[in-house]
Amino acid sequence: MTSTLRTLPALARAGLIEAERLPALERVAAQYAVAVTPAMAELMDEPGVARQFLPDLAELEVQPGEDADPVGDLTHMPVEGIVHRYPDRVLLKVTHTCAVYCRFCFRREMVGPTAEVPALSGKALDAALAYIAGRPEVWEVILTGGDPLVLSPRRLSAIMGRLAKIEHVKVLRIHTRVPAVDPAAVTDELVAALNAPGKAVYVALHANHASELTPAARAACAKFVDAGIPMVGQTVLLKGVNDDPAVLEALLRAMVESRIKPYYLHHGDLARGTSHLRTTLEAGQAIMRELRGRLSGLAQPTYVLDIPGGHGKVPVGPDYLVSEGEVEDPNGGLHPYRP
Repeated sequence: MTSTLRTLPALARAGLIEAERLPALERVAAQYAVAVTPAMAELMDEPGVARQFLPDLAELEVQPGEDADPVGDLTHMPVEGIVHRYPDRVLLKVTHTCAVYCRFCFRREMVGPTAEVPALSGKALDAALAYIAGRPEVWEVILTGGDPLVLSPRRLSAIMGRLAKIEHVKVLRIHTRVPAVDPAAVTDELVAALNAPGKAVYVALHANHASELTPAARAACAKFVDAGIPMVGQTVLLKGVNDDPAVLEALLRAMVESRIKPYYLHHGDLARGTSHLRTTLEAGQAIMRELRGRLSGLAQPTYVLDIPGGHGKVPVGPDYLVSEGEVEDPNGGLHPYRP
């Protein structure tokens, strides 16, 4: 395959779904966008990869509490393209298009080829940048979407250049799946487009399974790191994908080996039609507890819950302080500790 698979018939022709399932799955594809890149199509024999990208009838089952905007983006959007939930940082949603469409995405109702505004441009982009420039408390701008790295190097460079001129902004962070799902897209020109003189630029890679970090993906990530752009990793805890200590450990080790610092392990958001991919908080805590003693601190992400309604992320990892005078070690032993 040389191009992204964007329809159910294309997935069937590639042997990724059975032809007899097409009529039923059309209802899913009509509601939530589908896209599988050639790089990911090659990995579909791995259930932990296929489950992330191939549509499933379970997506039509909406559970109580699930919401079209589960983390409250829309309640913190002062102007188009800006989400301002925390005092010192904003999200700049530069596009609603992605290289792939994940079946668990918390923005699944807002992204895809049918998005009302595929990319932020013209007066809307001017207004978003003016909002940032007018708020000196904004220290960090996080480029998201969609996936910012689907934009052309020319457009990315223009946006980064304009952000670089805002003096009080010190950090620019780009959240992306592209280095893993479409590594061929990470060209020298794309890496150069992220240059922002005077700013600290970071790339946050979203990956959920070690299989995604192929040799090509690792080489793509190396281009950023070798260019002086640090990378961090974020992962969503997903049932049937990585809700196993050994599977998650393999991913976190692969990130560190690729010079990517694991940053967040996200608990699954309450997006509509995603309950079949969501674990319990207790399951996530048990996994993090098991990894604590056997995985380097470099490879330990913070397990977080994004509180529904836009109230922010909070750590929800296991607590080892048993009481005021007692602490538990990674192996379950109890020890007195009296400061």
